[in-house]
Amino acid sequence: MEILVTGGGGFLGQAIVRQLLARGDGVRILNRGRYPELDAQGVRSFVGDIADLDAVMEASQGVDAIIHVAAQAGSGLYAPDFYQANVVGTNHVLAACRAHGIRYLVYTSSPSVVHAGGDIENGNESLPYATHFNAPYPQTKAQAEAAVLKANSGSLKTVALRPHLIWGPGDNQLLPRLIEKNNSRGIRLPAPDKLIDTVYVDNAAEAHVLALDALRTNDVAAGRAFFISNGEPLAISKMMAHLLQAAGHKPNIRPIPLNLAMGLATFVEGLWRLARRRTEPPLSRFVVEHLATAHWYDLTQAREALGYVPRISLDQGLARLRERQ
Repeated sequence: MEILVTGGGGFLGQAIVRQLLARGDGVRILNRGRYPELDAQGVRSFVGDIADLDAVMEASQGVDAIIHVAAQAGSGLYAPDFYQANVVGTNHVLAACRAHGIRYLVYTSSPSVVHAGGDIENGNESLPYATHFNAPYPQTKAQAEAAVLKANSGSLKTVALRPHLIWGPGDNQLLPRLIEKNNSRGIRLPAPDKLIDTVYVDNAAEAHVLALDALRTNDVAAGRAFFISNGEPLAISKMMAHLLQAAGHKPNIRPIPLNLAMGLATFVEGLWRLARRRTEPPLSRFVVEHLATAHWYDLTQAREALGYVPRISLDQGLARLRERQ
């Protein structure tokens, strides 16, 4: 197959590209910059923004499938940036699928689309979308996911995956931020300590490849969303400590009362909104909410419909992370 991976130069995107190349698929990517290491592997690179319809149309012409990973992530408060990347960009991908007769679309979503502010323990895909969001990221991802699933038809099969807190060697998002906060001011976690799921990057990438294959071979996965994780929930403080130690840093993690953390986050957000800043605030209600609640998921539907089984355990992933430091 010839497959376009939007955001193929990113952390998850590159892992997906490696797995597709390893099995002999033709791969092209759409990113806002160049990735010479992928060019050297025979990946065809298109430079452009998914919010640019012409760029998406050009990159997708002649492909059999799209794995749409590119997105604006984070806890920023400036909604237009997130809307353009996540909603408009996804609509452009859908338009390209229709214009070029592309039959398969795998969309990278987020579990935050169903996070309504409370604990999610062993949650499954029957959870509804949240009706209130504390940040533009989960709101726009929910809008985009809904559009992708609604577009499922006989001519275009679609599926959405919700990988949770992706980590591993080469991580340029989660781990660097964790290290920076740990080493500068220390990490303050709202008490009590709750269980969360995470997923090793190669497991998340394999889930995307499996989802594509499922769309090609049957209709079981089409039009559905699936949670993806390692299936090994841990207390947030323990998971953070494991990641920091594997990266060669001594954890500096202490508790903070939830009411204080949420009050500080509300104050900081107010300052950011008054200043109309487009950068991420150092503290937000979205982050506090996710640090203060349990969120771990039942993988039964992903296992049955996609054949997804996390091959790399938490311990194996941490060992690989240590080896790369």
